[in-house]
Amino acid sequence: QVQLVESGGGLVQAGGSLRLSCAASGRIFRINTMGWYRQAPGKQRELVATITITGGGGTNYADSVKGRFTISRENAKNTVYLQMNSLKPEDTAVYYCNAEVQLFGAFHTNDYWGQGTQVTVSS
Repeated sequence: QVQLVESGGGLVQAGGSLRLSCAASGRIFRINTMGWYRQAPGKQRELVATITITGGGGTNYADSVKGRFTISRENAKNTVYLQMNSLKPEDTAVYYCNAEVQLFGAFHTNDYWGQGTQVTVSS
């Protein structure tokens, strides 16, 4: 019903930058929020950043990425980006895109997840 396609992961040295993209498609009536989460080996999945798609585009960041990561949106393309600067080895994880979506004909929203993209930061 909804597909989230991520791209932009890879291997980078500490201090480097990467930009992740996530495009949503399907029977989408409205997207309320989109965001990025990450999961490192042996750890729980954690929030990285979110942005509202309807409304003013308010953002929310994990403390660990504030000042280094920036989330942005392109509403016309149902796409969200995560610009990651000053990357650290502890940023290494699989990054997952998330979207809170209301489908055509539905009265409620559901959460959808992408397949994940690996980000590896070498020291």
